[in-house]
Amino acid sequence: MLHPSYTDLMQVVNSEVEPGEQPVVNSRYSIVLATAKRARQLIDGAEPLVEVESNKPLSIAVEELYESKVKIITDDENSINE
Repeated sequence: MLHPSYTDLMQVVNSEVEPGEQPVVNSRYSIVLATAKRARQLIDGAEPLVEVESNKPLSIAVEELYESKVKIITDDENSINE
């Protein structure tokens, strides 16, 4: 069983969204994509932002998301920042 659960991760990621705004993630698929992308960054040499017992990149990525150490940037936000 995955801990934290998909539901818990979605609540954490969407916790800063104002009422009436579009949530950052709407599905488990979005969470999976975000954690996989961060795990690839870790594999490529990025420094972990959290201390965890596991040295597996995916476990580290999940914990980083859960502790709000990384932020998911939507395509809309990305185009604004460019």
